[in-house]
Amino acid sequence: MAEERKAYKDYFDRSAAKALAQQVAVAMPSFDQKGFVRQAVRNIEALEFHARVKQFSDALRTTLPDDIPQALGILTQSLPAPLPDCEAVTDGWLQWPLGQFIADHGLDHFDDSMHAMTELTQRFSSEFAVRPFVQHQQEKTFAYLKSQLKHDSPHVRRWCSEGVRSRLPWGVKLNALVADPAPIWPILDALVDDPELYVRRSVANNLNDIAKDHPQVTIKRAKGWLKKPGEHREWVVKHGLRTLIKNGDPQALELIGFGAPKGVSAKLSIAPQKISVGETVALDVTLQSKAKSSQRLLLDYIVHYVRKGGKSGSKVFKWTTLELASGETRQVSRNHPMRQTTVRALYPGVHKVKLQLNGNVVAAGEFELLE
Repeated sequence: MAEERKAYKDYFDRSAAKALAQQVAVAMPSFDQKGFVRQAVRNIEALEFHARVKQFSDALRTTLPDDIPQALGILTQSLPAPLPDCEAVTDGWLQWPLGQFIADHGLDHFDDSMHAMTELTQRFSSEFAVRPFVQHQQEKTFAYLKSQLKHDSPHVRRWCSEGVRSRLPWGVKLNALVADPAPIWPILDALVDDPELYVRRSVANNLNDIAKDHPQVTIKRAKGWLKKPGEHREWVVKHGLRTLIKNGDPQALELIGFGAPKGVSAKLSIAPQKISVGETVALDVTLQSKAKSSQRLLLDYIVHYVRKGGKSGSKVFKWTTLELASGETRQVSRNHPMRQTTVRALYPGVHKVKLQLNGNVVAAGEFELLE
């Protein structure tokens, strides 16, 4: 029988503490392994994942030498071999507390910390460890990251992009970069054609983060990228603009080949007009083209949900992609359920529906949700 896998939050437990203690002891034979384990697992069952990582970091601080550069050197020396490829990125979870240690105690030791993170990120990403440095020593940190853009390791090149994402999941939001992403562009420009998908995916995710706060700036940059040759640029742009595309932004859609529809009329029918929670409305659309040539159309619809207090909030739903020939009439249908979910409460009232073709609203309708 296969061994039962530990729950995510329970990864850092006594066995992980012992394994990390043994790792550090290879580089520092006098390391107090028992003392580290005792402190690392204190009341561990009551702690969530990130609190456990922090407690492991605190335990390292009290059991490693007081001299931070010396401690960083020991941790760096203790690291296992670099990851063999870009698909093995989760094999280094045991190293997470080392990154936390750098974030907690390395700010006053910039060079030692950067060297440690460059080594760590080849075993387990340093994307979280570098964020305090971006916050407090932005110019110096970006200068260092730019110096690593041609590093032989794709893990290091990816780190240069991933570590400065303004809205990195699980990471501290970098408010200065949310306000002004200008320092990020040289890094993304340098990595957009990287030979590793692993790195290009980080570029696209970084672009998507920026697009949430600066859509026009992002679209302008993406246009510039597409004007230059590069076999992977279309993918990076499409993936990087995915939030704008999902939200039906016309300029973003035009960049991926869905320009404003020409000579197309649309009729939206919604039935029944009144439903209760848990029931479904049918959306029926008739498209007719009077254009001289066929055109690619991306069909979405927006539901403006009634919110508490009479307010409303909208959500875009993807529908279908189609090729509409000159003179063609096409009918498409789908059902939209109105069910309560953990992320969306439903309130009675008139819900408006808008139909979008390539990001342009072409028809509208409504239905009433009863109490």
